[in-house]
Amino acid sequence: MEASLCTWSVFRSLLAILQWWVFNVTVIITNKWIFQKLDFKFPLSVSCIHFICSSIGAYLVIKVLKLKPLITVESEDRWRRIFPMSVVFCINIVLGNVSLRYIPVSFMQTIKSFTPATTVVLQWLVWRKYFDWRIWASLVPIVGGILLTSVTELSFNMFGFCAALFGCLATSTKTILAESLLHGYKFDSINTVYYMAPFATMILSIPAVLLEGSGIMDWLSTHPSPWSACIIIFSSGVLAFCLNFSIFYVIHSTTAVTFNVAGNLKVAVAVLVSWLIFRNPISGMNAVGCAITLIGCTFYGYIRHLLSQQPPPGTPRTPRTPRNLMELLPLVNDKLDDKV
Repeated sequence: MEASLCTWSVFRSLLAILQWWVFNVTVIITNKWIFQKLDFKFPLSVSCIHFICSSIGAYLVIKVLKLKPLITVESEDRWRRIFPMSVVFCINIVLGNVSLRYIPVSFMQTIKSFTPATTVVLQWLVWRKYFDWRIWASLVPIVGGILLTSVTELSFNMFGFCAALFGCLATSTKTILAESLLHGYKFDSINTVYYMAPFATMILSIPAVLLEGSGIMDWLSTHPSPWSACIIIFSSGVLAFCLNFSIFYVIHSTTAVTFNVAGNLKVAVAVLVSWLIFRNPISGMNAVGCAITLIGCTFYGYIRHLLSQQPPPGTPRTPRTPRNLMELLPLVNDKLDDKV
């Protein structure tokens, strides 16, 4: 009986990781396909469509199907806490789509792995938080791998590179703000989207119409099959919401260490699949830089996990007491990073 339960637990974890990989890689590849193959070069509109689909999906899951209980938030907190988070959330997603429009998936995914470094540096500079020397040491291969990948990238684009880099800063800022703004609320991925996606839609809809509206009208009039292309574009929004549901499932079916390793392997899978589809040129040194970065991210997550298991001497352990300062630092591929 015990052996069968163990086997089922392993099978459930593998299934959770597999469906997370499928949705994540599919969303990335679909977005790149929209920008490159459909020639729909409007990242603000793509992001807005994702937010709209995710808002509708979260409402259906929580209010209609009742698959997840709603975490109640006071109306005052929605504007004082949720809205500022939604602004950063919106910037993060838009920058990711902008970078995807200009640079290959492999390069974009590697740069996203820079997020642990930007999170540590921001917390150290702004909040003056202490970090164990092993955390700093684990950042060395991440930074070195990013530098090597950037220098040897054959399809380098400065605008796309800067968008991806500032996207890392936005992700880190979102994570740090969540510690203070969302204190007292334990959001899962579905409730996060339920509250933040409508705000993000409101923030982004006007800029999308003003900056990209005329271009979209021209695209509709010149594209050989605009309606089939529109189906693909809106399907990417549906897939983006499904990705949020898959994140919720994988978090509740795996351990923190497994989540960290699977997240870094997910990047490798995305890079491989994108290369097979788009055939963007990748040099040998570029691949080495990407591998070094992913190894560094895995090492970083492992060190953080080890430190989280070591309580400071003389500190009583209670459910409300963090085991140490490392607990405030997110794992690589933070649970909110992949949303819409």
